[in-house]
Amino acid sequence: MEKSKLSSRIWFNLVLFGFMGQVAWAVENVYFNTFLFNFIGGDAGDISLMVSLSAATAVATTFIMGTLSDKLNKRKIFISGGYILWGLTVAVFALISRENVASFFNISNGTKAVAATVSIVIIMDCIMTFMGSTSNDAAFNAWITDVTVPSNRGVAEGALAVMPVLSTLLVTVAFGAGVTAVGYPVCFIGLGALVTLCGVVGFFSLKDSRSGVREKGDYLNELIYGFRPSVIKENKSLYLVLAAVCIFSSAVQVFLPYMFLYIQHFLKFDFNSLAENLSPKLILTAVAALAAFVAVVILLGKLLDKFGKGKFVYPSIVIFIVGLVASSFAKKIGIFAVFAALMFCGYGLLMIILNASVRDFTPEDKAGLFQGIRMIFFVLIPMIVGPFIGKTVINAFAGNYAAGQYINDYGEAVNAPVPEIFIAAAIISVFIIIPMVFVRKKLSGGNEK
Repeated sequence: MEKSKLSSRIWFNLVLFGFMGQVAWAVENVYFNTFLFNFIGGDAGDISLMVSLSAATAVATTFIMGTLSDKLNKRKIFISGGYILWGLTVAVFALISRENVASFFNISNGTKAVAATVSIVIIMDCIMTFMGSTSNDAAFNAWITDVTVPSNRGVAEGALAVMPVLSTLLVTVAFGAGVTAVGYPVCFIGLGALVTLCGVVGFFSLKDSRSGVREKGDYLNELIYGFRPSVIKENKSLYLVLAAVCIFSSAVQVFLPYMFLYIQHFLKFDFNSLAENLSPKLILTAVAALAAFVAVVILLGKLLDKFGKGKFVYPSIVIFIVGLVASSFAKKIGIFAVFAALMFCGYGLLMIILNASVRDFTPEDKAGLFQGIRMIFFVLIPMIVGPFIGKTVINAFAGNYAAGQYINDYGEAVNAPVPEIFIAAAIISVFIIIPMVFVRKKLSGGNEK
């Protein structure tokens, strides 16, 4: 008999590490791009390269450290220790600027200084990603799989699905206001301190989900476990869901790395004015809306657990696609916000369904071994393919719009994101249906072994 109710201790750590991890990733996904684009002087190609290399780092890290956590039969040290080091690497970004790099490497040529600074940002992003992927992608995700079962994964994934949205909203307002008020360096130090503190708390609050007894077997051989034809055949439903995840995540990465730049430069929305015009009434309204959103997502997670995930697959895909297409036609920020909310509703539902299904179909005793495989489909392919498609679409259509070019802080003209990135994402999203046709009925029944 499965234990379907999660303990308060599990919920505390799920929220603590889940939310703080998403805050750190949100800053990387949103403000590392604007930091590189606006503050350093990079372009869309630099963003695409940074995202791609970060994705490759994340996957390699998750393979190595996820398998190692299985091998050592430990999760806690990787989660808590990883968060501490993750925070420290975030704080290092406070030291990166054109002036500091030019001074340190004695570079007098402005173009070379920009190129060197861009390179350092990208290298440091990969180092930070190594720490984040060790603690969050490899160990924390494996821990979630360890402590949940098919009958409670809907509600657990519902809670986890809320966190990227909440963290993105928090980061947009708080980090954006912080950058305006005190600059990037202070904000990076503050975020790094919070992530590190989370890791320290975890040493006291987190109970390891594994025995700590070292597993037998060849470590290098286990790294390629998920690539074996016999393993793929035995777990075909898992790989079909992972294929759907890959398509979905690729569609998301077409627009997400450029979304805030789109809002800022194409829709001409001033994030600084948002922070300046906050009123008690607006804050209360926003809090009430967020509370309602959280309640709805948790309820949806419970409905998925009760009625089966298969019944919600196709409606979620349709909502996501309709939201994307509608967002591309919105020319004012208010209308865009409405359609973007519809898009993120479909996004959230698909995240819950696909993430929970991946956990359901993952062999219980090999959660760590499959985290690297999971990252190939969740991160590596999508974050290489998606931003490249987004960059290509931006460069192809930017000339069609008066707002298609932006003059950065250094007087350099660069292409700004355009509405067609949402159309491209919608077209890709249609193909999510193909792998889900073969596995949808099995989702209703829960776990397939």
